[in-house]
Amino acid sequence: METRLKSAVTPMRVFLAAAVALLCGVPMAMASEADLILPDLRSVKFFGDRIDGWSLLVGGLVICVFGMVFGMVQYSKIKNMKVHKSMLEISELIYGTCKTYLLTQGKFIVVLWALIAAIIWVYFHLLREMPNATVAIILACSLIGIAGSYTVAWFGMRINTFANSRSAFASLKGKPFPVYEIPLKSGMSIGMLLISIELFVMLSILLFIDPKYAGSCFIGFAIGESLGASVLRIAGGVFTKIADIGSDLMKIVFNIKEDDARNPGVIADCAGDNAGDSVGPTADGFETYGVTGVALISFILLAVKDPAIQVQLLVWIFVMRLVMIFASSGSYWINATIAKARFENVDKMDFEKPLLSLVWLTSFVSIGLTYLVSWLVLPNLGDGTIWWKFASIITCGTIAGAVIPELVNMFTAVKSAYVQNIVNASRKGGAPLTILAGFCTGNFSAYWMGLSIMGLMAIAYGVSTTGLDVMMIAPSVFAFGLVAFGFLSMGPVTIAVDSFGPVADNAQSVYELSLIESIPNIKAEIKKEFGFEPNFDKAKRFLEEADGAGNTFKATAKPVLIGTAVVGATTMIFSIIIILTQGLKPELLANLSILHPPFLLGLMAGGAIIYWFTAASTQAVSTGAYHAVKFIKENIKLEGATKASSEDSNKVVEICTKFAQKGMINLFLVIFFSTLAFACLDPYFFIGYLISIALFGLYQAIFMANAGGAWDNAKKYVEVDLREKGTALHAATVIGDTVGDPFKDTSSVSMNPIIKFSTLFGVLAIELALVLSRRVNITLAIVFFVISAFFVARSFYGMRIKDED
Repeated sequence: METRLKSAVTPMRVFLAAAVALLCGVPMAMASEADLILPDLRSVKFFGDRIDGWSLLVGGLVICVFGMVFGMVQYSKIKNMKVHKSMLEISELIYGTCKTYLLTQGKFIVVLWALIAAIIWVYFHLLREMPNATVAIILACSLIGIAGSYTVAWFGMRINTFANSRSAFASLKGKPFPVYEIPLKSGMSIGMLLISIELFVMLSILLFIDPKYAGSCFIGFAIGESLGASVLRIAGGVFTKIADIGSDLMKIVFNIKEDDARNPGVIADCAGDNAGDSVGPTADGFETYGVTGVALISFILLAVKDPAIQVQLLVWIFVMRLVMIFASSGSYWINATIAKARFENVDKMDFEKPLLSLVWLTSFVSIGLTYLVSWLVLPNLGDGTIWWKFASIITCGTIAGAVIPELVNMFTAVKSAYVQNIVNASRKGGAPLTILAGFCTGNFSAYWMGLSIMGLMAIAYGVSTTGLDVMMIAPSVFAFGLVAFGFLSMGPVTIAVDSFGPVADNAQSVYELSLIESIPNIKAEIKKEFGFEPNFDKAKRFLEEADGAGNTFKATAKPVLIGTAVVGATTMIFSIIIILTQGLKPELLANLSILHPPFLLGLMAGGAIIYWFTAASTQAVSTGAYHAVKFIKENIKLEGATKASSEDSNKVVEICTKFAQKGMINLFLVIFFSTLAFACLDPYFFIGYLISIALFGLYQAIFMANAGGAWDNAKKYVEVDLREKGTALHAATVIGDTVGDPFKDTSSVSMNPIIKFSTLFGVLAIELALVLSRRVNITLAIVFFVISAFFVARSFYGMRIKDED
């Protein structure tokens, strides 16, 4: 693998060296985001002139510490829960596998960061003529961004591998409530820690870095966290679906249960649940909050001319982000108290109900606090009505954060009409109709969710026309950015319900792999050591039902994150437009029209990239899954064995890691070099490209995520509700789920970090291109496009299943 990595990176070094040579000595042509200077936060006071902006936000660091402590306390509680050694052994084996995977990805991220660092150094040092010390701070911020994504991903993986065995063991008590409570507690711990760390870093940049360079540091930080999230999300998505398909297909080939301990692919599947459904989303969530914040900061500094208003808006944005910590933690405690009173002693519960009630409760609390805090912080801004207008715009996003899970539920819940349609189609027509019914579900969902997001954005636009233009240019763009901000106002809860899924899924696997039912005298042992009589039948049923609910709620966060990426990207793209049009000069704005050929061609290029990305990411999964299935079929031992050997299990993990890494190299480098090539080719072409990948990506991601979720829960309905495992109906739904695996957990979810990375890195790329001569730009565009085309070809020809295989 290291040899392949070096061979892939060597030509890049050559071309980067050539690019540096071309860039040297080129004069600066115009101002850019590197020139943005943060206003003096001490110049404006709040709350009746009692405290200035800087001091107020310093107090916010304490709130961030509270969020971190909250996360660590929950971590400690889960770690110290009782668990049988047979289950603990499995969860620690899963953790060990995930640990090896994360270390491998960490090394790969460092290699890719070297490419980003080279571009940052060329731009800020050679072209902007910033001193090395300042450039070093910007590079350090990019590393902090990577470290943040990586750290919260590791934390999420670790606590989830604690929670899976504790949840599995708690199910033995014969009550469903602990099977709901433990995964949610784990997810809430991740959500609170994630938001708090990200906000702490951004506040530190805002408060303690020289205002002359803080804007550049924000961009560096956001690029770093976007790089980390892109690698962990994409590679994790490829890894998990190779393992999942390899494990699932054995149910058809050998007619064995899903988590049969004799299947060497099961441990890889469990590790993949964390790599794809925990590590990836956690890093992605960390990046999403950072990038959205940076987009809003950039807009405020570019579009608002009055420094006093800049200060008020910056402080308000950060105070609102601090409020989400209280809104989510308070709502979680209230909902937990209600859920405990209702469900602690019941023998049967609908796992989705308390999760949905948590989402809606947090939504209402967030909306109330949005209006209250906006009134307290911005009472006199503008004509005195601005505070409720801003709050109303954010509320559009908050409502979206609650409505989207309901819509996802409509298309992917186990007993929804769309999932039942897939089951009926499977029963009547087998796998072909299973596939067609899933495609229909995904497409219908894209229609309804697209209209919902559009409608809420339209309301925000309407509010933005009521006088906001007196303080900023293009207030509608700021409104769209605030909608993205509102999407995230329930941040920790959104992450928590998403993280419920991988823990519930892993808990079921841990139960089966522990072989606890076959341990001699196990009932007496548990009674003596833990003080209760285990109920194996109820435990298995509760774990399966929780897994079904987890499938639904894993699907809910995906459209929220992709919607945020698209709406937030709009704000960041506007920052580029401001630079291109020198402050929105009408004669230059005319170039942002389909009547301007480069812009129209850019729109077409963006669609091409999205469809290539869908194909390449799925190809990586397909080829990896082929090799995993081939190995498992040749080495599985069903006679005379109770579990697969550790050597065979490790080999499957090795196959998954190999193809995840190989696929990731192609996927990331095409995006990296395409961004550079298109930025150098023509700035208006590039704007069209960025807009296009956002819009194409939105609908492609929603379609794929919900189709995949529906296929998955159709299979779950057949297994749990109908109890028809091993039948022709079950085989048809397993095939549907296999198709849906890369749809929902690889291609769709990876579009979110790709859109944000392209836009963020695009800010740097376009500014780099603007200071170069046309001749140099065309030369670099050709060079970078040739490199990207090489990796596009490699993503198929180097990844396909070959005859000799």
